[in-house]
Formats: sequence, structure tokens, C-alpha cells
Amino acid sequence: MSSSAIPPPPSSAPPSTGNLLHDSFEAAKNVEKLPCARNSLLTGLAAGTGVAFIRGVSTTPIVAGHWFTFTFVAVAAIAHQVCMRQMETERKQVMQIIESAPKRTLKKDSDSK
Repeated sequence: MSSSAIPPPPSSAPPSTGNLLHDSFEAAKNVEKLPCARNSLLTGLAAGTGVAFIRGVSTTPIVAGHWFTFTFVAVAAIAHQVCMRQMETERKQVMQIIESAPKRTLKKDSDSK
């Protein structure tokens, strides 16, 4: 089986309507259903807070806020990509194990009657 034949994970996100604004609001309402969202957002929040605190000691609050925003978005995006890549790797490994497992068939007891 080729890698393109591996089915994507089931998505619990709302289906796309083609309207970017509507789809964005629906995704924001259902962010807890998106895979890896919670962990990546918390990681970005922690990293952004740390960087903003360090920058806030030496600069104005506005500049520290800009650093927070950039760090939050960058770290959350990277953490999300890493998590999704790990899920894809696990999915491929499971498919490989399933394909390499011996095929078992159930024998019906038609002889015993």
C-alpha cells in the first residue's frame, strides 16, 4: 500500500462552506475538537509569556506585547506542525503493522455436525 492510500484522520471540525469568514468563526467555536490544538496553543502561550516578560524588563509594554504576539503565533504554529507530523508517523506505523500482521480467517465448524 502506498503512502497516498493511507486515509486522513477523521476530522471533527465543521465542514468547509467556502466562505472564509464563516469557516474561520466556526473553527474558532470548535477549536477544542481540532487535533493538537490545545497543546500547541498552550505551548505558544507559555513561550510568548516568557519572552514578553523578559522583553518587558528592558522595553516598553507595547514592544513586549509585540514580542508576545510574534512568539505565541510562531511557537504555536511550529508545535502544531510537529504534533501533526507525529500523528501522521504513528498512523503510518499502525497501517504498516496492520498490513504486516498475518491474515487470520475464522474456520466454521461445519464438520462437527
